[in-house]
Amino acid sequence: MRDALRGLTTRGRSFLAAGVAVLVTAVSLATPDLMRIAVLLIALPLVSAWVVARTRYRLSSSRRLSSARTPAGQESAVTLRLDNISRLATGLLLVEDRVPYVLGSRPRFVLDRIEPRGHSEVTYLVRSDVRGRYQLGPLAIRLTDPFGMVELQRSFSARDTLVVTPVVYRLPPARLAGEWTGSGESRARSVASAGEDDAATREYHQGDDLRRVHWRSTARLGQLMVRREEQPWQSRCTILLDSRAIAHRGEGPASSFEWAVSAAASVGVHLVRSGYHVRLMTDTGANVSSGGHENMGMGNDFEGALLDALAVVETSANTSCQDAATALRRGGGDGLLVVVLGSLVPDEVRLFTRLRQGSTVAVAVLLDTATWATGSMRHPGYDYDGAAAVLRASGWRVVKAHAGETIADVWPEAGRRQHDAELTGSAPGTTR
Repeated sequence: MRDALRGLTTRGRSFLAAGVAVLVTAVSLATPDLMRIAVLLIALPLVSAWVVARTRYRLSSSRRLSSARTPAGQESAVTLRLDNISRLATGLLLVEDRVPYVLGSRPRFVLDRIEPRGHSEVTYLVRSDVRGRYQLGPLAIRLTDPFGMVELQRSFSARDTLVVTPVVYRLPPARLAGEWTGSGESRARSVASAGEDDAATREYHQGDDLRRVHWRSTARLGQLMVRREEQPWQSRCTILLDSRAIAHRGEGPASSFEWAVSAAASVGVHLVRSGYHVRLMTDTGANVSSGGHENMGMGNDFEGALLDALAVVETSANTSCQDAATALRRGGGDGLLVVVLGSLVPDEVRLFTRLRQGSTVAVAVLLDTATWATGSMRHPGYDYDGAAAVLRASGWRVVKAHAGETIADVWPEAGRRQHDAELTGSAPGTTR
């Protein structure tokens, strides 16, 4: 009853105050008619509070998302279900689900009546142009009386998570490596030199079986190492995302960094679906690995792990890509290498030229970040065309990207070798 009195609405408090005022007047003037009016004005909010306080609804709630992951800029449907598990019909219910404001305004609904053992469902839409991981809930219910005198709020504890992922584009096919006899599609492959069970070790990646940990190498190197037990002829790829804040221009969803995140997601999903064992890295050396791939090369849910990681990736304070280069050398450089780069200074360009070794197929998606900047501001010491020329000369396949294009528009350039570019007049050092 105390909580119900605290829940008196403005209308209820007004009735109570008016009743007290009329009661004082009635006592002063000794007027029975005013006394009856005063009793009515005071009794109505008090009785309403008593009725609401005595209400013993037993409700359960559930929340269903049309998809736990949704690309940025697209809507996702959320369905709320309320079950009345008591023997009494509910009265008027005001339902509000708590969602971050970046997903839109908080959805509010009025439910008139739920029969005993019945249920009611409502659906609302959420949409965000900003990727991230967002909490939905808890669901709050306001109990009120028919006169609007009292309002009590109750909350459920259940929450659900909605992941807003980067936009993933469907990429056209591109020849990324030389043909292998009988392989069909062109792919970069790593071959186990010792047959089915290769005793070599590598750095532990997320998803690796802990039973494969090689403790002797772990103790010697001071970091967790696992045995290589990859099947022969397994396609492998490493994707490096340049997340340095200093290397990107623009703000919000229209920035070059968001373009790079979307490009990394699109390339990763494309290669996973093509059967590649994919490892995603950032300039900090952190990585998300598809170590849980099946023997056929398809991941259990690496697409989901990749998109979840890229949904929350942020710009770093690094000023160089040295950490990523060290991690790449330590983890092995065989297979396909794809890097999505922002602005590079000459020292960083030379660093990437040394990362490509032997016959490694390396693709550099190079962003002309000046096209994302306001005015003509460029990274200090940055020569976009010169960087592309140096990378091409060292054997990289360079994919030039500008604001207004998508990764799907420029991805076919990844299948063109340097010799092919020269034959078509796109020699190193020429502008796109």
